[in-house]
Amino acid sequence: MESFTLPFEAPLVEIQRKIDELETFSKAQTIDLSKELEELRQEYRKVGTKIFSSLTDWNRVQLARHPLRPTFKFFRDNAFDEFIELFGDRHLKDDPAVRCGFARIEDRRFFVIGHFRGESTEEKIACHFGYPHPEGYRKALQKMRLAEKFGLPLVCMVNTPGAFPGREAEEHNQSEALARNIMELTQLRVPIYCVIMSEGGSGGALGIGVGDVLDMFDYAYLSVISPEGCASILWKDVSKAELAASALKCTTPHLKKFGIIDDVLPEPFCGSHKNPKEAAATLRGAILRRLQELCAVEVDDLLQRRQARYRGVGCYLESRLEAAQKKAVKKG
Repeated sequence: MESFTLPFEAPLVEIQRKIDELETFSKAQTIDLSKELEELRQEYRKVGTKIFSSLTDWNRVQLARHPLRPTFKFFRDNAFDEFIELFGDRHLKDDPAVRCGFARIEDRRFFVIGHFRGESTEEKIACHFGYPHPEGYRKALQKMRLAEKFGLPLVCMVNTPGAFPGREAEEHNQSEALARNIMELTQLRVPIYCVIMSEGGSGGALGIGVGDVLDMFDYAYLSVISPEGCASILWKDVSKAELAASALKCTTPHLKKFGIIDDVLPEPFCGSHKNPKEAAATLRGAILRRLQELCAVEVDDLLQRRQARYRGVGCYLESRLEAAQKKAVKKG
């Protein structure tokens, strides 16, 4: 896993290999090669800037899925000063793909709910590779209500390809669990800050991703369906996933333009997987800033704004349709 490289990252990996070899040789032979090393580092920066300034939508989806991107567990350990985890949905079982608990950063206390995909092979299997079951969303719902009871702001950290689509999940009423969470989140009487860490897949993301503010890491995506799923439906060919990613407009430049997300959280140079601790520091700062803003607003005003926000999604397209219909009527 440590050597995992996306195709467009290959030139950077080659330059980094040369840097590592030169550093090792310099130390072994006690030779000053600082000039040569600085030239290679400048080349790395130049090549990286060129690659990452021209990423396609599909490249961004690939980065969002990079196996070395920081997970909920990493952010928990590096962005929070304290975390006390709670388990179980109080009905059936605990789903490890959804993590919940009391958290603190400095003197700001809040409740956090996040998707967890696992880090080791064993964890990934236990977490269904980030596809939560209904029990995970029901656990989240029960903990949301607990946050409301204690008057704690809620932080939701989204990173899932989608809700688990298997037979057992459907038998346990997956769609009802998602729909109820979405409804409850629009009415929860505490500030809610949502951030998409990597993947935001359809209803699985919305199950904990409805709030007052929605931010997104730069190389993450949010989509009603995966590019592969879209390609298999529209073109009956999963190999057209790259074309589907472009058509879906599911990455940060498009979502920011459409008003779906509020802000883009900058990532470390060449992605969060290159410097996870810097990404954790970015998240830490964003949580403190957003919660300070949201906690200064009256709850009734928050609810009114939150509900208006989601009623307004898509109005841009509707207004264009109305304009076209009016134009057609005038011509008629």
